[in-house]
Amino acid sequence: MHMRHRWAVDAGVGLLFVLAAAFLTHRLWPGPAGRALALNPSDQALDEWFLAYATRAYRGDFSLVTGMLNAPDGVNLLCNASLIGMGLLLAPVTLAFGAPVTFSLLVAGNLAATGIGWYLLFARTLAVHRAGALIGAVFAAFAPGMVSQSNAHLHMTAAWLVPPIVWCVVRIAHQTEVTWRTARTGLLLGALVTVQFFVGEEVLFLTAVTLALFTLVFVAVARPSRRVAPPFVFGLGLAAGLAAALLAYPLWLQFHGPQSVEGGVFLPSFFSADLFSFTAISPLSLAGDDSAARLVSGPAEYTTFFGAPLLLVALGATVWMWRRPAVVAAAVTAVVLCLFALGPFIAMDREPTSQRGPFSLLSGLPVIESALPTRFALAAIPLLAVILARVVDAAITQTETLRLLVPVAVVAALVPLAPAPLPVIDRAPVPRFFTEGYWKVYAPEDGVVVPVPLPDPRDPDAMRWAAATNARIATPQGWFIGPYGKGGAAAVGVYPRPTSQLLQRVAKSGRPAEVTAPDREALTHDVEYWRAASFVLDPRHPNAGALKQTMDGLLGPGELVEDVWVWRAA
Repeated sequence: MHMRHRWAVDAGVGLLFVLAAAFLTHRLWPGPAGRALALNPSDQALDEWFLAYATRAYRGDFSLVTGMLNAPDGVNLLCNASLIGMGLLLAPVTLAFGAPVTFSLLVAGNLAATGIGWYLLFARTLAVHRAGALIGAVFAAFAPGMVSQSNAHLHMTAAWLVPPIVWCVVRIAHQTEVTWRTARTGLLLGALVTVQFFVGEEVLFLTAVTLALFTLVFVAVARPSRRVAPPFVFGLGLAAGLAAALLAYPLWLQFHGPQSVEGGVFLPSFFSADLFSFTAISPLSLAGDDSAARLVSGPAEYTTFFGAPLLLVALGATVWMWRRPAVVAAAVTAVVLCLFALGPFIAMDREPTSQRGPFSLLSGLPVIESALPTRFALAAIPLLAVILARVVDAAITQTETLRLLVPVAVVAALVPLAPAPLPVIDRAPVPRFFTEGYWKVYAPEDGVVVPVPLPDPRDPDAMRWAAATNARIATPQGWFIGPYGKGGAAAVGVYPRPTSQLLQRVAKSGRPAEVTAPDREALTHDVEYWRAASFVLDPRHPNAGALKQTMDGLLGPGELVEDVWVWRAA
């Protein structure tokens, strides 16, 4: 293929990925600030806060532990999926258009960029026919697992650096002696690993596990020349050394710094894949229905919904190409990862059994035992994509019947998995008090503004208020992971203080509180603890009347400013 024509084809494929991702997210675009992903609006509010916080780096604030959320204790960003890398990359967009626009861009952009990355790796590095490369990359980007994680799990769909990481490993593996090329590639790999740490640490972990397993199986099957070992070890060692040097402090901060946590906050048994889910069709696919939702812990975890047709095609392709070590390694590694996804105990149709799963072997291993089992299946997606790309490529050189039959079979297996547009809901716009800067009269820069009621993991929507200011005001409580469990274990959120509990009761019941002297005394202590400058109530709250009456009893009559009620704390 002529070079110019090849570039034109690749550019056209890239445009297709962009258009497909735009279609998938098109319901967000009429007004990102007033719309949310219907299946996970809480995580979206958290993501938007993280994206807004990243803009503080452009003002010289590079803190990885911040008191702008959960004031005054703060939050360790590295213990949360804080989107640091993506937030920094798109901070100019956030500053110009707001965090909701950046969020929407990332939902679509992560999928498109991931697909483009895999397509280029398949077509250019692995020399797969472009038809096979396209089919494999489409699955790698838009598999049910990737689509379901697009429901506000941006740290999981940001896999666009994985193809360049794999490219580096493949390039090093092709060396038969240590050269400057080996060193340069190793250094590039170390740099990519470092960046991926800040883009999505869990994706980096899954990539490392997958590459390690794949390499072991490939070496056992292919038995490559011993000459490749020295440059391979040297290149990977150089990458590991550079990444270790660059990430030493962030890793210390994550595991031993302020507000760090021990272990995970979610039980592995809760986030385990059901054995029946592997042959099911995701409710987010065009051919799916809601009945399969019972097989997962939540709508962002359809990671194992490959469908029976695809599994049969992948099995047939592996058997047909059993002499190709890369295909065998991909298949074996995918099976191992899917076995890990079953969790510590195997469940069938949501009924737990006494049969232990391979994940139970990881029990007691630091950090690794806290991984969410079902996420291991996400790493199987690009491995299946490799098999699909390779089988289409192999069929191109066969008889006319196979040239037609194999691609048709692959496409037929993928069609039921095609994603439907992500469902969205309307949400209340952030008050103009925050978007138009009225807050500056009632709180200093970086001052604490207390939403009424306070945000918590069950309803973090008020975190959007601070996000609308690009995190120029601090918020108590909120939705985050911190050391508030028993003995400092990981927990979601913080135990609310007395004033917060009072306001939460009023918000739920719709009945104003009979404010007492002890309530006012507790408020005084809470204001001092939070270092609060003001309290703000959105009149659109369903129980705004009861909340206003309670706040008036605590602090005196509030002031109507633009479109909110405000009470100065002092």
